[in-house]
Amino acid sequence: METTTQRDERLWKIAKARASFRSSLLIYLIMNAFFWALWFITTENGYRGGTPWPVWPALGWGLGLAFQYFNAWHRDPFGDAVREYEKLQEEKQRRGI
Repeated sequence: METTTQRDERLWKIAKARASFRSSLLIYLIMNAFFWALWFITTENGYRGGTPWPVWPALGWGLGLAFQYFNAWHRDPFGDAVREYEKLQEEKQRRGI
């Protein structure tokens, strides 16, 4: 069973991860808008085919951002350890140790 202090620490870490994701998302959007604007301004005589270079940082950075999103909203940093601890506690109580 978790104490209030442990629960507060757990919620604090989750809140920090979510706030960090939001700021990373904002930076990602601003920088990608800048990259596309730069590409548009520096491309002479219009687009001539091929893959524009801003696609590559957008994909790579976007993949990292997807992992950060998953860790912030769908993975509890303490969840696995807490569940295992509770299982061990139940097993200990069952055995009468």
